[in-house]
Amino acid sequence: MKINIAKSAGFCFGVKRAVDTVYKESSKKNVYTFGPIIHNDEVVADLERQGVHVINDSKEFKSLSEGTIIIRSHGVSKAIYEEILNAGLDLVDATCPFVRKIHKIVERESGDGRVIIIIGNNHHPEVEGIMGWCQTHPIVIENREQAEGVELDADAKISIVSQTTFNYNKFQDLVEIISEKGYDINVFNTICNATEERQTETRELAKKSDAMIVIGGRHSSNTQKLFEISKKECSNTFYIQTKNDLNMEDFSNIVMLGITAGASTPNNIIKEVHESMAEMSFDQMLEESFKTIRNGEVVQGTIIDVKEDEIILNIGYKADGIISRNEYSNDQNLDLTTVAKVGDEMEAKVLKVNDGEGQVLLTYKRLKAEKGNKRLEEAFNNHEVLKAPVAKVLDGGLSVVVEDTRVFIPASLVSDTYEKNLKKYDGQEIEFVITEFNPRKRRIIGDRKQLLVAEKKAKQEALFERIEAGMTVEGTVKNVTDFGAFIDLGGADGLLHISEMSWGRVENPKKVFTVGEKLNVLIKDIQGEKIALSLKFPETNPWLHADEKYAVGNEVTGKVARMTDFGAFVELEPGVDALLHVSQIAKEHIEKPSDVLKVGQEVTAKVVDFKKDDRKISLSIKALDNE
Repeated sequence: MKINIAKSAGFCFGVKRAVDTVYKESSKKNVYTFGPIIHNDEVVADLERQGVHVINDSKEFKSLSEGTIIIRSHGVSKAIYEEILNAGLDLVDATCPFVRKIHKIVERESGDGRVIIIIGNNHHPEVEGIMGWCQTHPIVIENREQAEGVELDADAKISIVSQTTFNYNKFQDLVEIISEKGYDINVFNTICNATEERQTETRELAKKSDAMIVIGGRHSSNTQKLFEISKKECSNTFYIQTKNDLNMEDFSNIVMLGITAGASTPNNIIKEVHESMAEMSFDQMLEESFKTIRNGEVVQGTIIDVKEDEIILNIGYKADGIISRNEYSNDQNLDLTTVAKVGDEMEAKVLKVNDGEGQVLLTYKRLKAEKGNKRLEEAFNNHEVLKAPVAKVLDGGLSVVVEDTRVFIPASLVSDTYEKNLKKYDGQEIEFVITEFNPRKRRIIGDRKQLLVAEKKAKQEALFERIEAGMTVEGTVKNVTDFGAFIDLGGADGLLHISEMSWGRVENPKKVFTVGEKLNVLIKDIQGEKIALSLKFPETNPWLHADEKYAVGNEVTGKVARMTDFGAFVELEPGVDALLHVSQIAKEHIEKPSDVLKVGQEVTAKVVDFKKDDRKISLSIKALDNE
């Protein structure tokens, strides 16, 4: 029977860091972990023997007078942190850095008023911890039915994160369902790369195996997902916690056996299982795997020395691996001691097994370029939206870097409007899609324009579904011209014509409105994609009560607005003008109004005629003088 052990089996970075932290602290007195440090009964039991006890809620540590509380790799809510500190206990945070990053994201995004959607199991301690960092009430979903059931206000802003161990393809499916609802969405792919790599490797290993053994704790979420993935590809899949769960009869006719393990499974348990399944010991098998390497192979190594111009790696081979400055970076002046240190783990690709002096020549930059190209090729094939900062502003467009691979975005594809100055994008993080991928010709083209066009179209459709003539809506002044102002309604612009800006006269719109100003406007009419707006709200029409204010015989005061040869028009209030005929200005004969009046002059006169239907009012100063 041939046995293949997944390279990614066993402790991930976050779990190893957490477990190492607890063993380091175990020499102290009164050491506790808040919840099991990982989902593995053997590890928890061993720590118990070392004097490290598990507490499960705040009631237990509140009764302690002293001691050290270690936060598990899954993390806890913000409230638990504060309770531990307020209790006067020492706090050691062993939260996985990837989980801690999610805490920061949801705290920031919810603080900005966005609704947080967490894709994962709401009973999992990691998800419970993430929920505790949200400043608004989060939504937790883990299947299609729950995603389809998300119902929020049309203008809701959403930020989506994921449990680190969630299935990547399933995550993408649920995000797509929510995206189709038309909300303003920020998506953060917080699935741990190690998780995705472990799941992919398990799937491939299961495809070519006659049987699979998945090792891990019964409560381990990521191990359960490995079992589900393996079971789908290989029906002969067995979920065990230790070698004691093995039934050798199940493997009597197996030719090819695959073994993988969850992130919470210690190497010694994997080793014991392997030794039970094969004559060769785990150490022998490991040694055997180090015997040969070949050109083009990707190897993992530990840095044992760093110089200004080279890095030396222990790659488990009979000779060490060498990475020169030229094979680490394109920067010929880079001091490698500033980017690497002894003890660091790193991957590299074999260029030459023997450089003539018995050493293995490795390349780091070419491997990164290959990974970057692979990442961009996947994004190109899947039409994935990428996000990256602008690394450089060029004459003809923008250059962005994704995993050390450059993408060029032509100026014509930067925006949906003409951009005269692209320098404003320098250093700014932007979203785009890959529309052309040809790494051989070094031609990888990005497009930001189509995303903006699609976003605007979606907002426009949502706006036209929501509005109708007669509604009052809020908008922002986008542009002011001599004939009116264009108002951004959040998806489309409406025109506020000069004649609709006031019940009175507006001589110059630019003196009345400023770009960026917020306005409540009345939708007067919608014709196709054209929206006519108005500030002449019916309830503010000055003619509504004009028959009382300007009844015949009333004495009124107004300002001369304009003059003709036959009389002067007096503005009694914005929107209400009255005619003061030349014959009614004075008792004596006057040739024309401008002989005795001027524009802007305040006059007092008597109303001698009022016609509401025609909106005509006649005044007389002479009648007032007669009285």
